[in-house]
Amino acid sequence: MKSLTLKGIPEPLYRALKQRAKDSRRSLNGEAIVLLEAALLGAPPGSADVMTRVIAVRERGRGPYLRDAELRAARQAGRP
Repeated sequence: MKSLTLKGIPEPLYRALKQRAKDSRRSLNGEAIVLLEAALLGAPPGSADVMTRVIAVRERGRGPYLRDAELRAARQAGRP
């Protein structure tokens, strides 16, 4: 496995990477690899991204619910 050394990382970027690594329970190196994979190889989204999508899909699925009488009428009209 190859190694890479990064020099001249701006302080705000370093702090953000360090915080992400802590939040993800990863080392700085591990978090940098995950981010590089996502940016360059299209790695799968993290769990937070997946949950955001799940919530969005659930919200789109909410709508007017049909009552029993409406369902019976539709069945009687020949709709399955």
